[in-house]
Amino acid sequence: MKKILTIAIALLYVSAISAQTTKSAPVDHTNDGHNHEGHTHDVSASVAPAPKPEEKKVEAPANPNAAKIIFKEENYSFGEVAEGPQVTHEFRFSNTGKEPLILSNVHASCGCTTPSWPKEPILPGKDAAILVTYNTQGRPGSFTKSITITSNSDTPNKIIYIKGEVVKAEPEKSVPLEQPSLLAPKN
Repeated sequence: MKKILTIAIALLYVSAISAQTTKSAPVDHTNDGHNHEGHTHDVSASVAPAPKPEEKKVEAPANPNAAKIIFKEENYSFGEVAEGPQVTHEFRFSNTGKEPLILSNVHASCGCTTPSWPKEPILPGKDAAILVTYNTQGRPGSFTKSITITSNSDTPNKIIYIKGEVVKAEPEKSVPLEQPSLLAPKN
């Protein structure tokens, strides 16, 4: 019962505050041809709210000295490969920025693709490579895999791709060895 009473009092208080903020104010109608002496109008209904100033999105200026990763190629096709072996491609890149480039993470879109990358900083003007290995075993058909590189470059996330077509391995044909028949007569 106390809770209900407390809520009722709170609602009455909020209503009273609301009523005070939308208080009626006298409006001058001297030129509208009517006698409105002492008449009031609800100002909140007749006055449009002031438009909010447009918020401009302020973008942080790019660091002109930042590291910058530039790949010689961002997509590589293995073409047709036989099912079974692993295939590897080297993605070469350069740091064309003015600060050392640090690759903090390189991860593939699935477990069948394994990247390896330099853990030490790549100095400005220097080249390095990311090796990407794809396991074809048990994966016949076409594939496209993405590798995401996270770094301190001016573009902190970069994606490179491998693709190809795994040709299903032919099942090995076994030739039965000739065995002497158990039912054949012995000499």
